[in-house]
Amino acid sequence: MSETYALSAEAAEFYESTFVPALFAAWAQRLVDAAAITSGQSVLDVACGTGVVARFAAGRVGPSGSVVGVDLNDAMLDVARRLRPDLDWRLGDACALPFDDGAFDVVLSQAGLMFFGDRTVALREMARVAGPDGRVVVQVPGRLSASPGYSALADVVARHAETSVVDLLGAYFAVGAPELLTELFRAAGLRIDRFDSWIGATRVGSLDTFLAAELLPIADRVDAAVRDRIVAECRAALAPFVGPDGSVTAPIEVHLIVGGRS
Repeated sequence: MSETYALSAEAAEFYESTFVPALFAAWAQRLVDAAAITSGQSVLDVACGTGVVARFAAGRVGPSGSVVGVDLNDAMLDVARRLRPDLDWRLGDACALPFDDGAFDVVLSQAGLMFFGDRTVALREMARVAGPDGRVVVQVPGRLSASPGYSALADVVARHAETSVVDLLGAYFAVGAPELLTELFRAAGLRIDRFDSWIGATRVGSLDTFLAAELLPIADRVDAAVRDRIVAECRAALAPFVGPDGSVTAPIEVHLIVGGRS
């Protein structure tokens, strides 16, 4: 079963203020570029989180188009509504999208597929609401082994935490194998028109900020003493990714897939 990335209101605000500028804003720009969104189109952002992809898409469709963001987490949607009250934000499950067949020209999803309860069903739902001529564009983290900063972090956590905690941290990379993504698209009745793999990076001002962000999903799964040991060991393990000014640049592999109904 996939992990559910559910956040409190405080954590959702932290996600927007830290994760988005550190990582997801750059991803969103690349995703929207690949989707070739044009003025007047209708766009759905699945697992929209705090809405960074939807905000970029809104700039492309203009006033004659429409953008809808759907997410299963109310706290994320509250932040999205605060930042862009003019856009349409809906509570909903990627595996049962609350929209008619062919309702959108383009369906986007960034950093969400690995958390869906049934990934094939979710992709099939995206294909359904995109319609026979619509585009489905998905972007996800790649392989943990190809993401050096994150594999170093995972190795440290594995030495100090229970297997379930290690699995939760690794869930972010759960669909990172290209052959798995290809099979998921095929099983959902989606063709693949483009499959790009690229190396991005999480960039934050300090190691403390990086660890606070990346250990957030396991914060309530380990006690304070274990967390302190993890943080202490990470200072050495992650040193290669810390610059002279103390900032962190942690490389991460990313996959971007553009497709449509077969």
